[in-house]
Amino acid sequence: MAGFDDSLVREYFELNGFFTRTPPKPGATARPKRTEEPGLLEVLNPSPRAGAESGFQLFGSDLPCLAGAVVAVKGLPAKGLTPTMLRRGDFLDFIRKEACDAAKEAWASLPEGEAAPATKILVLPGLPSQEPARAESIRLLKEAGVDHVISIRTIVENLVQHAETPTSRESPTLALLRLLRVYDMVRTTQLELFGGSSSSSR
Repeated sequence: MAGFDDSLVREYFELNGFFTRTPPKPGATARPKRTEEPGLLEVLNPSPRAGAESGFQLFGSDLPCLAGAVVAVKGLPAKGLTPTMLRRGDFLDFIRKEACDAAKEAWASLPEGEAAPATKILVLPGLPSQEPARAESIRLLKEAGVDHVISIRTIVENLVQHAETPTSRESPTLALLRLLRVYDMVRTTQLELFGGSSSSSR
Protein backbone atom coordinates (compact mmCIF):
# COMPACT_ATOMS: atom_id res chain seq x y z
CA MET A 1 0.00 0.00 0.00
CA ALA A 2 3.07 2.21 0.25
CA GLY A 3 2.84 3.36 -3.36
CA PHE A 4 -0.81 4.33 -2.92
CA ASP A 5 -0.04 6.32 0.23
CA ASP A 6 2.70 8.17 -1.64
CA SER A 7 0.36 9.08 -4.50
CA LEU A 8 -2.27 10.43 -2.07
CA VAL A 9 0.31 12.66 -0.39
CA ARG A 10 1.63 13.97 -3.71
CA GLU A 11 -1.92 14.68 -4.89
CA TYR A 12 -2.70 16.50 -1.65
CA PHE A 13 0.22 18.90 -1.91
CA GLU A 14 -0.18 19.53 -5.64
CA LEU A 15 -3.87 20.34 -5.24
CA ASN A 16 -2.90 22.85 -2.58
CA GLY A 17 -0.52 24.67 -4.91
CA PHE A 18 2.81 22.98 -4.19
CA PHE A 19 5.44 21.78 -6.61
CA THR A 20 6.52 18.22 -5.77
CA ARG A 21 9.35 15.90 -6.68
CA THR A 22 10.85 12.66 -5.49
CA PRO A 23 14.38 13.43 -4.28
CA PRO A 24 17.17 11.19 -5.58
CA LYS A 25 18.87 9.10 -2.95
CA PRO A 26 22.69 9.06 -3.02
CA GLY A 27 23.90 5.76 -4.41
CA ALA A 28 20.32 4.57 -4.98
CA THR A 29 19.79 1.66 -7.33
CA ALA A 30 16.82 0.76 -9.44
CA ARG A 31 15.56 -1.75 -6.89
CA PRO A 32 11.82 -1.72 -6.08
CA LYS A 33 10.88 0.04 -2.86
CA ARG A 34 10.20 -2.27 0.07
CA THR A 35 6.61 -2.34 1.31
CA GLU A 36 7.64 -1.08 4.75
CA GLU A 37 10.07 1.52 3.41
CA PRO A 38 8.85 5.10 3.96
CA GLY A 39 8.17 7.21 0.90
CA LEU A 40 9.95 10.52 0.49
CA LEU A 41 8.76 13.68 -1.25
CA GLU A 42 10.06 17.23 -1.57
CA VAL A 43 7.41 19.96 -1.70
CA LEU A 44 7.80 23.65 -2.53
CA ASN A 45 5.23 26.42 -2.14
CA PRO A 46 5.94 29.06 -4.86
CA SER A 47 3.98 31.73 -2.96
CA PRO A 48 4.20 31.13 0.80
CA ARG A 49 2.15 33.42 2.97
CA ALA A 50 3.36 34.91 6.22
CA GLY A 51 1.22 33.78 9.11
CA ALA A 52 1.02 32.49 12.63
CA GLU A 53 3.27 29.65 13.68
CA SER A 54 1.67 26.25 13.11
CA GLY A 55 1.27 23.54 15.70
CA PHE A 56 2.98 20.16 15.57
CA GLN A 57 0.07 18.60 13.67
CA LEU A 58 -0.68 20.39 10.41
CA PHE A 59 -4.04 20.83 8.68
CA GLY A 60 -5.06 22.25 5.32
CA SER A 61 -5.33 25.78 6.74
CA ASP A 62 -1.62 25.65 7.71
CA LEU A 63 -0.30 24.84 4.22
CA PRO A 64 -0.31 28.39 2.75
CA CYS A 65 2.27 29.40 5.39
CA LEU A 66 4.55 26.45 4.58
CA ALA A 67 7.39 27.44 2.23
CA GLY A 68 8.73 23.97 1.61
CA ALA A 69 9.51 20.66 3.26
CA VAL A 70 10.80 17.16 2.92
CA VAL A 71 7.88 14.82 3.53
CA ALA A 72 8.25 11.22 4.67
CA VAL A 73 5.24 8.92 4.34
CA LYS A 74 4.55 6.14 6.82
CA GLY A 75 1.22 4.53 6.07
CA LEU A 76 -0.92 2.04 7.93
CA PRO A 77 0.85 -0.73 9.84
CA ALA A 78 0.72 -4.14 8.22
CA LYS A 79 -1.60 -5.47 10.93
CA GLY A 80 -4.09 -2.68 10.28
CA LEU A 81 -5.48 0.03 12.51
CA THR A 82 -8.80 0.40 14.27
CA PRO A 83 -10.55 3.35 15.97
CA THR A 84 -10.38 1.43 19.24
CA MET A 85 -6.59 1.19 19.03
CA LEU A 86 -6.35 4.95 18.59
CA ARG A 87 -8.76 5.80 21.40
CA ARG A 88 -7.10 3.40 23.84
CA GLY A 89 -3.69 4.86 23.13
CA ASP A 90 -2.30 1.58 21.78
CA PHE A 91 -1.25 3.56 18.74
CA LEU A 92 1.71 4.77 20.79
CA ASP A 93 3.36 1.42 20.05
CA PHE A 94 3.12 2.17 16.33
CA ILE A 95 4.66 5.61 16.91
CA ARG A 96 7.50 4.20 18.98
CA LYS A 97 8.35 1.10 16.92
CA GLU A 98 7.47 2.09 13.36
CA ALA A 99 6.85 5.80 12.80
CA CYS A 100 10.02 7.01 14.53
CA ASP A 101 12.17 4.45 12.74
CA ALA A 102 10.55 5.39 9.43
CA ALA A 103 11.39 9.06 9.94
CA LYS A 104 15.01 8.30 10.82
CA GLU A 105 15.37 5.98 7.81
CA ALA A 106 13.76 8.40 5.37
CA TRP A 107 15.96 11.33 6.41
CA ALA A 108 19.20 9.45 7.04
CA SER A 109 20.72 10.63 3.74
CA LEU A 110 19.62 14.27 3.97
CA PRO A 111 22.37 16.91 4.20
CA GLU A 112 23.10 18.54 7.53
CA GLY A 113 24.00 22.06 8.56
CA GLU A 114 23.11 24.98 6.31
CA ALA A 115 22.10 22.64 3.47
CA ALA A 116 19.58 20.79 5.63
CA PRO A 117 15.88 21.13 4.65
CA ALA A 118 14.11 23.75 6.75
CA THR A 119 11.10 21.59 7.60
CA LYS A 120 10.66 17.83 7.93
CA ILE A 121 7.11 16.48 7.89
CA LEU A 122 5.97 12.93 8.61
CA VAL A 123 2.67 11.70 7.17
CA LEU A 124 1.20 8.95 9.34
CA PRO A 125 -2.25 7.52 10.15
CA GLY A 126 -2.73 9.79 13.14
CA LEU A 127 -1.77 10.56 16.71
CA PRO A 128 -3.32 9.19 19.90
CA SER A 129 -6.23 11.38 20.91
CA GLN A 130 -5.82 10.89 24.66
CA GLU A 131 -3.15 12.15 27.03
CA PRO A 132 -0.53 11.21 28.05
CA ALA A 133 -0.13 9.02 24.96
CA ARG A 134 -0.48 12.00 22.62
CA ALA A 135 2.20 14.08 24.37
CA GLU A 136 4.50 11.06 24.53
CA SER A 137 4.04 10.43 20.80
CA ILE A 138 4.89 14.03 19.96
CA ARG A 139 8.00 13.89 22.17
CA LEU A 140 9.22 10.68 20.50
CA LEU A 141 8.61 12.03 17.01
CA LYS A 142 10.44 15.28 17.74
CA GLU A 143 13.38 13.27 19.06
CA ALA A 144 13.36 11.37 15.74
CA GLY A 145 13.75 14.68 13.89
CA VAL A 146 10.12 15.33 12.97
CA ASP A 147 9.05 19.00 12.83
CA HIS A 148 5.39 18.40 11.93
CA VAL A 149 2.97 15.58 11.21
CA ILE A 150 0.01 15.38 8.86
CA SER A 151 -2.53 12.62 9.33
CA ILE A 152 -3.81 10.43 6.53
CA ARG A 153 -7.31 11.44 7.64
CA THR A 154 -6.54 15.12 6.99
CA ILE A 155 -5.25 14.28 3.51
CA VAL A 156 -8.16 12.04 2.55
CA GLU A 157 -10.73 14.54 3.85
CA ASN A 158 -9.09 17.31 1.81
CA LEU A 159 -9.07 15.16 -1.33
CA VAL A 160 -12.73 14.24 -0.84
CA GLN A 161 -13.59 17.94 -0.69
CA HIS A 162 -11.59 18.63 -3.87
CA ALA A 163 -13.40 15.77 -5.57
CA GLU A 164 -16.77 17.45 -5.08
CA THR A 165 -16.20 19.77 -8.05
CA PRO A 166 -14.73 18.52 -11.35
CA THR A 167 -11.69 20.51 -12.46
CA SER A 168 -9.42 20.62 -15.49
CA ARG A 169 -6.78 18.86 -13.40
CA GLU A 170 -8.44 15.45 -13.25
CA SER A 171 -6.78 12.39 -11.78
CA PRO A 172 -7.83 8.76 -11.24
CA THR A 173 -7.79 9.35 -7.47
CA LEU A 174 -10.19 12.30 -7.58
CA ALA A 175 -12.38 10.57 -10.17
CA LEU A 176 -12.74 7.56 -7.87
CA LEU A 177 -13.51 9.72 -4.83
CA ARG A 178 -16.10 11.67 -6.82
CA LEU A 179 -17.74 8.40 -7.92
CA LEU A 180 -17.87 7.19 -4.30
CA ARG A 181 -19.49 10.46 -3.25
CA VAL A 182 -22.06 10.31 -6.05
CA TYR A 183 -23.22 6.95 -4.75
CA ASP A 184 -23.06 8.04 -1.08
CA MET A 185 -20.35 5.50 -0.35
CA VAL A 186 -18.05 8.02 1.32
CA ARG A 187 -18.81 11.11 3.38
CA THR A 188 -16.59 13.52 5.28
CA THR A 189 -18.19 12.42 8.54
CA GLN A 190 -17.06 8.85 7.84
CA LEU A 191 -13.45 9.92 8.24
CA GLU A 192 -13.68 9.93 12.03
CA LEU A 193 -11.28 6.94 12.11
CA PHE A 194 -8.32 9.25 12.70
CA GLY A 195 -9.90 11.39 15.39
CA GLY A 196 -11.04 14.98 15.61
CA SER A 197 -14.07 16.68 14.11
CA SER A 198 -14.63 17.43 10.44
CA SER A 199 -13.64 20.86 9.24
CA SER A 200 -13.54 22.43 5.81
CA SER A 201 -10.13 23.87 6.60
CA ARG A 202 -8.52 20.46 7.00
